[in-house]
Amino acid sequence: MKILRLILPLILVLLAGCATHRTPTDQRQAYVAEDTSRTVDLTHPPRDMWDRVRRGFSIPNLHSERVDYWTDYYAAHPQSVLLMSQRAGKYLYYIVDELNRRGLPTELALLPFVESAYDPTALSRSQASGLWQFIPSTGLHYKLQQDWWRDQRRDPVASTQAALDYLSYLYDFQGDWYLALASYNWGEGAVKRAMDKAVSNDKLPIYTQLDMPDETRNYVPKLQAIKNIIARPEKYGITLPKVSNSPYFTTVHKSRDMDIAVAAALAEMPIEDFRALNPAYNRPVMLAEHNPALHLPLDKVAVFNSNLETYTGRLSSWQVMHPKRGQSLAAIAKSYGITLDQLRQANNLGSRQTQAKVATLLIPAAPAAEDSGIRLASYDPETDKPALRQVRTAPPAVRTTARLRSTPSVRTHTIRKGDTLYSLARRYNTSVDALRKLNNLKSSSLSTGQRLRVPGTDMQG
Repeated sequence: MKILRLILPLILVLLAGCATHRTPTDQRQAYVAEDTSRTVDLTHPPRDMWDRVRRGFSIPNLHSERVDYWTDYYAAHPQSVLLMSQRAGKYLYYIVDELNRRGLPTELALLPFVESAYDPTALSRSQASGLWQFIPSTGLHYKLQQDWWRDQRRDPVASTQAALDYLSYLYDFQGDWYLALASYNWGEGAVKRAMDKAVSNDKLPIYTQLDMPDETRNYVPKLQAIKNIIARPEKYGITLPKVSNSPYFTTVHKSRDMDIAVAAALAEMPIEDFRALNPAYNRPVMLAEHNPALHLPLDKVAVFNSNLETYTGRLSSWQVMHPKRGQSLAAIAKSYGITLDQLRQANNLGSRQTQAKVATLLIPAAPAAEDSGIRLASYDPETDKPALRQVRTAPPAVRTTARLRSTPSVRTHTIRKGDTLYSLARRYNTSVDALRKLNNLKSSSLSTGQRLRVPGTDMQG
C-alpha cells in the first residue's frame, strides 16, 4: 500500500501529461460532439430506406452555430425538404446499397440534398451538373462521358459510382471526413494549402480552423443539418415520404437506336418519369453505338420487354447526318425534305446560324405511320399513360380524303389542358388539316372545354 501511495501521484501526472498532448486524431475529435442520433434497433430489418440510412451513420456529429442555423432553416422549409426527399426516393436504394457495399458512411447518401437538391438535371453557375455536381474536368477524370449525345454526370448510376470513387480517394488522402467533404466542394489542393496555412499560424489543421470560402465553410454544417432532420424528423415537424427498402429501378441495355419518347411508351411511362431516371441523354434519340443503358422502374421491365418484342413500328424517327463544316443549313434541310426551322429546332441552332458548325446533325424522319402504316400512340392525358397501338393506314392524302367523304359520323373530343391539333391528329390517326376542315378552324389555338369533332366512329372522347 505504501508503494501504491508513492506511485499513484506519478501515474496521475503521466495521465495529465497525456491529456495535454493529443494525437492528430484526438485533435480532430476536439470539435465534434458525441453522436446524438436516435437509438437504432439492429435486431430487426430496416423498416424503410430512411431507417436504413440512419443505421449506417458513422461520421461524428458536428456542433456549431452554423449547424444550428441550417437545421433551423431546413426545418422552417418542410415543403422543400419533402420535395427533395421525394426526388431522393428514386435513387436512394441504389446509392445506399453502393455505400454499404463499399463500407462507407451513409451520411454520404444525403450529400445530394446539399449538392443538387436531389435533382439529376441541376446545373450550377460553374457548370457543375447532376446529383453529385461534377464540374466537366473532374467528371472526365472519373470517366463520365460528356458529348453532344449525352452527359453522364447526369446519369444516376455512372455519377454515383464516380462520386463514391472520388469521396473514397479524398478520405484516404485527408484521413478525415470533414476535410474530405471540404475537398469535394473546394478541391483537395485548396484544402491542403489552407491546412498548411493554419499550421503556419499555430492553428490546428482541422475543418473548423481553416480559412475557407463561405460556401465551403457552410458545406459540412448543411450536411449535418440534413442528417439531424433525417435522424429525428418528428423533432423538427418534418414528414418524410415513404421510401421502401427495395430497389426502385434496374438497368437494361439495348442494341438498337431508340427514341426517348418510344422507350417511354414501350415502358408505359409518362415521358417525364422516364427522363427522371434517364436524364443523361441530350438528344431525343439514344444511339445503339453508345450501348444505351436504360434505367427502368423494376415493375416496368417486363412490360417494356414484352412491348418491344411485339412492336413492329419504327424505334427511331431520326436520322444522323455528318455535314461538312460550312455546309448550308438551307441546302441540308431541302435535301431531306424538311424546313430550315425544323432543322434548327431539332439541333438547338440559333435563328442567325446559316451554316453547319457541328460534326453531327439530327434529321427528323417522316413519321412511322406515314411510311410504314404503323403508329405509336402518343401519351394520353385522359388515361394518364401512353397507349401502344398499331393501326394500319393508307397513305396520308388518300386516307384523309376518303374519311371526309365516306364517314357519316364523327367522334367528339373535349379539349383538355395540353391538347394541340398535332397531338390530337396523332392520337386519332388523322391529320391537322382534316381536323381544321371538319371543325372550320382558322387557327391552331384551342380552348380548354372546347368540343372538337374528330373523324371516326360517333363517340365521346
